[in-house]
Formats: sequence, structure tokens, C-alpha cells
Amino acid sequence: MPISAIILSGGRATRMNGVDKGLVLLQSKPLIQHVIERLTTQADEILINANRELAQYQAMGYPVLQDEVEDFLGPLAGFSLGLQHAKHDYVLTVPCDSPLLPVDLAQRLMAALVENNAEIAVATSEDSTHPVFCLCKKTVLPSLTAYLQQGERRVSTWQKSQQYIEVDFSDCNEAFTNLNTFEDLAALEQKLSKK
Repeated sequence: MPISAIILSGGRATRMNGVDKGLVLLQSKPLIQHVIERLTTQADEILINANRELAQYQAMGYPVLQDEVEDFLGPLAGFSLGLQHAKHDYVLTVPCDSPLLPVDLAQRLMAALVENNAEIAVATSEDSTHPVFCLCKKTVLPSLTAYLQQGERRVSTWQKSQQYIEVDFSDCNEAFTNLNTFEDLAALEQKLSKK
């Protein structure tokens, strides 16, 4: 089944002194480029949610969608844009700062979604849930719109209000490493250089 993916790169990145995380370099490549490379074999369409440095994102050759509200609503703003603009009935969401995301993320989430007749499938690993690594049906858009209109912002609270399934990725826990600080980035750079 065809899948649209939206890469969430619209945040403030406060722990990285406000720099645009998707454009921070890892191994001489922007973080978002690592994510795109892992998604090209998994998604039939790639969209980018960004609110700054729009020209740099547009230069990557994918549609760039900006939040419709200016006060940084968080990841759900990107979810909403993906669900509104995706060409396909299934929308995969991933953050821009997880360059090691699983190469079979979409496949495994889709299998669980279909098998359990769910609307939303979310990745988990070991003791953590990763709500922004998510596959959902476009049919959840009205409930998300209503949730946002109530002033709500918590991703997992909304997800769990739908037909929801968690999918265990404990076999590749490191794939969900997200880079929130320059220290995280340096540690991953060092780790990858040893491989």
C-alpha cells in the first residue's frame, strides 16, 4: 500500500541554541538528508515540515510545508500538515533528528496496523514509546483537528484516543537515537567514525 512520509523539522531546537536541527551536519551531511535516504525506499512520497530556512529545505527537491499557526504547536502541527497534504491514505511521520531510523520502519508499522485493524501504529523499543515514529490513516485527521482546536498538544494522548497499536522495535533500539544537543551529535559522530 502506498505511503506518504512527512519529516518533522519544524521545531525550535532550544537545546541546540535554536539552530535548525534538520540542517545540522553529521558526517558532512545535514541530518535531514540521512533521514531522507532511509525513507526513499520506504515511502512513495516525501514531504518536509519546516518553519525556518525554507529555501534550504526546498533545495532538497521535496515539498516543504510550513505550520499554519505561528506559535510552534509542536509535532502535531506536522502530523496535521502531513494528513492534509499527503497523496496517499497512509502517512508515516518521523523526526528530522533521528538519522539511524529503521530501514523497515514503514513495513513493520504497516503490517501491525493492518493485522490489528488499527488507525495508528507507533514504534516502541525496550521501555520507551516513540510517538513521532508513527504510521496513521488519513481518516484520523478530523479527530486531530478537533484535538488541536481544543488547545491540546500531547502527541501520545491524541494517538491513544484512536484505534492504536504499539509495534516493538527493541531489536534495533539504537535506531531511535535522537540528537537534541551538540553533545549528542558529537557522540554519534564519534561512534559512526569507528564503524
